[in-house]
Amino acid sequence: MTDTRLNLTVLFGGRSGEHEVSLMSARSVLAALDPQKYAVTQVGITRQGVWLTGENALDALSTGQTGGLQSVTLLPDPTRPGLYRLPETPAGARLELHTPVDVCFPVLHGTFGEDGTLQGLFEMAGVAYVGAGVVGSAVGMDKGIFKDVMRANGIPVVDGFVVTRGQVHTEMEALLAEAESRFPYPMFTKPANLGSSVGVSKCRDRAELAAGLREAARFDRRILVERGVDHAREVEISVLGNEAPEASVPGAIRPAAEFYSYEAKYHDERSALLIPAPIPEETAAQMQKIAVSAYRAIDCAGMARVDFLLDRETGDFYLNEVNTLPGFTQISMYPKLWAASGLPYPQLLDRLIQLALARRQERDETEFDS
Repeated sequence: MTDTRLNLTVLFGGRSGEHEVSLMSARSVLAALDPQKYAVTQVGITRQGVWLTGENALDALSTGQTGGLQSVTLLPDPTRPGLYRLPETPAGARLELHTPVDVCFPVLHGTFGEDGTLQGLFEMAGVAYVGAGVVGSAVGMDKGIFKDVMRANGIPVVDGFVVTRGQVHTEMEALLAEAESRFPYPMFTKPANLGSSVGVSKCRDRAELAAGLREAARFDRRILVERGVDHAREVEISVLGNEAPEASVPGAIRPAAEFYSYEAKYHDERSALLIPAPIPEETAAQMQKIAVSAYRAIDCAGMARVDFLLDRETGDFYLNEVNTLPGFTQISMYPKLWAASGLPYPQLLDRLIQLALARRQERDETEFDS
């Protein structure tokens, strides 16, 4: 019998500081994919950037026992589609087709996963892939450039400015003075190109600000210094779609820590997700509208989680970021919001894969010859 299943390659791991988060997300995705619909190939990317495949590649990458896996690659050549093995021979490595690829599902967070670099490879290879394209991924990833795009579209964001790693190393006193001239304490320091709260610090005084700048500089050459929002409640909305995106019900976060840190997100069970968010209906509707506007403004596709900060006292809210490849564990906000909106986790994965195929079909209508 002919196998009519889609050849789906799921990529996870990666070189970013969010490697472990990616493995957690991938475990949930792989468990929920329907084997009657998809012939799944697992590709684990090591912290060094090596692509490996094999049976139970996720378990192997998680434990570090990767000796039984095979090196593979995706070629930036649309005339040679598929995933290729790189077996070693006496004459050196040579390419052998490992499996066809109908759709790639990158369950990768952070650098080299959701920043447009991997999406560029997918575009060069001519494959369908889940999530935003090069522009949407890159703009959504860089918090400094993202804020500029939001301001240009009249969308409220928290005040902040970007500094570089070189400035942190050589101009610390000047940076501290500039930050203090702009904002009162507390402030936040963040790597411009990372997520999952990796490298994020709340800074209450000059010593903590200096430490926060150094911490963020470990993970990126661009660092965002941001005004703190007093009495802030974190509210998130999931967006789904290509040309006609839709917003989920909002959800709110009650973090176990002072803010929604990496530890609070993934390891502290006292953190709570409140779905739907206990906010006024009018505020929820405004946030949903702005979430879709922001999604369109960066040319996003497939999915994104749009995060807001809501001032509990004034009712003012600010768009914080658009995460184009959000956490995808069973307890992550993105799938839970869609489940609360009537789209269960397995069906959400199906929808994302169909959106990837539709995006590929739309892209194929573009003519490249004059």
